[in-house]
This record gives sequence, structure tokens and C-alpha cells, in this order.
Amino acid sequence: QVQLVESGGGSVQAGGSLRLSCTASRFTYSTYCMAWFRQTPGKEREGVAAIHSNGGTRYADSVKGRFTISQDNAKNTLYLQMNSLKPEDTAMYYCAVRYCVNLYLEHNFYNYWGQGTQVTVSS
Repeated sequence: QVQLVESGGGSVQAGGSLRLSCTASRFTYSTYCMAWFRQTPGKEREGVAAIHSNGGTRYADSVKGRFTISQDNAKNTLYLQMNSLKPEDTAMYYCAVRYCVNLYLEHNFYNYWGQGTQVTVSS
């Protein structure tokens, strides 16, 4: 079974940057989707960014131009570089993966999830 562990969360002032990492183990897919989601209390999980094994990416409009998703296959690690952070970016951030042909940013598409890492942005 695929296992995902997030890291890199923390507290930062508005305008600052953070880089989240997600390390995958027991991961053997050749064709896959990997994605970042975020959630605050009382709200649905929101898609942030996704990347396909073919290199394609998809971003939520709210983060496009500020966040960049990438991966390092040699390290089995997914990254989310977050720049120009805003207080509304505050959330628990989760990584997810699923075998796929087409790329999706909907949370119910993914079947393996990490435990999450907290990001807090102060004004």
C-alpha cells in the first residue's frame, strides 16, 4: 500500500514563502497523478495543485502564479513551493496520489493520502 508523509509546514508572515514536501514509499505506478489539497475547519477539501507523470500541471486559480508543484523521481518526493503567501492560505495541507491517465484536481479522485502538514500565515 502506498504511504505518503508530508513535511515543511509552519508559521510564516504574509508575503513569505514555504516549501512543502511529500515523500512516497511503496510507490510503483508508472502513470500517475499527484496532488496537493488543503482544508480548514468546516470547509471541503480544496484542490491546490496537481501534476501528472507526463509533466502536465493544474493549479487552482487562487494560487496560480504563486505556487509551483514539482517532483523528484529519484527521491520519490513531491514538492509545493509556496510564495507570496496570504492569510487565506492558512490550512492543513495534504498530498495525494492515484494511478491515472487524465489529470484531476478533485479530492474524491485520489485514493492515497498523507496525514497532512499545517501552514499558518499571519497578517
